Amino acid sequence: MSDVRKHIVFYGRVQGVGFRYTAKYLAQSLELTGWVRNEYDGTVTMEVQGREALINKLLVGLNQNSFITIDWVDTKEIPLEDEKAFKVR
Repeated sequence: MSDVRKHIVFYGRVQGVGFRYTAKYLAQSLELTGWVRNEYDGTVTMEVQGREALINKLLVGLNQNSFITIDWVDTKEIPLEDEKAFKVR
């Protein structure tokens, strides 16, 4: 299976609830790379890279956190980047 990279914007109760650090922990445990950051409009932006099935596991894991409420996401596939880790920005 080949890797993909996704640009994802999360809407809902996603700031001030440990979203970024939960995302980092899950991404690292799944050996995904990329980054996550809070935006000024209350959303969270993530770029994540790896096998699509593992990215889907990351999204499921984020939805299982009782403090995080994801109302919807905007997702688009973007070109791969050369990186070695998942970081909080």
